[in-house]
Amino acid sequence: MNDRILVTALVLALSVPASALAAGAGPATPSGARAKEAIVKVTHSEKEWQKLLTSEQFRVLRQHGTEVAFTGKYWNNHAEGTYLCAACGLELFSSATKFDSGTGWPSFWQPFEKSHVIVNTDASYGMSRDEVTCARCGGHLGHVFDDGPKPTGLRYCINSAALKFAEKDKK
Repeated sequence: MNDRILVTALVLALSVPASALAAGAGPATPSGARAKEAIVKVTHSEKEWQKLLTSEQFRVLRQHGTEVAFTGKYWNNHAEGTYLCAACGLELFSSATKFDSGTGWPSFWQPFEKSHVIVNTDASYGMSRDEVTCARCGGHLGHVFDDGPKPTGLRYCINSAALKFAEKDKK
């Protein structure tokens, strides 16, 4: 597939609202609840990801990097809205679950939908942590710890470079 077709396909995929592709965005059931749909996976070669992402996004999302504390775009963002995966646009976290953890990274006590993130064991650097990845594209987002606030007690510590922010419309 040539680069122009690939980029066009990605632009078209991202122009569809993420909610239309993500779990929980299916047609309403008779009870009014949304039917769950499978998350459509997004895959690219490493070369394709390098073309689609900034160098910092690629380092964090594809190479499991971490940005320096207190330097990311969203660690101190207090606007209302939704945090999306910077690579594929999947809704990951709501500003309603964001809190100031004092760590210098955006922190959330729960994901937008549990099915939108995957938690895996990360045994790098001689320690065991729970890595958080995007369920759609597999991008590295950060880690989750059990020292967060109620009601979940969790702290999803996420790199700003892995996120895009969609501010809530002000009416």
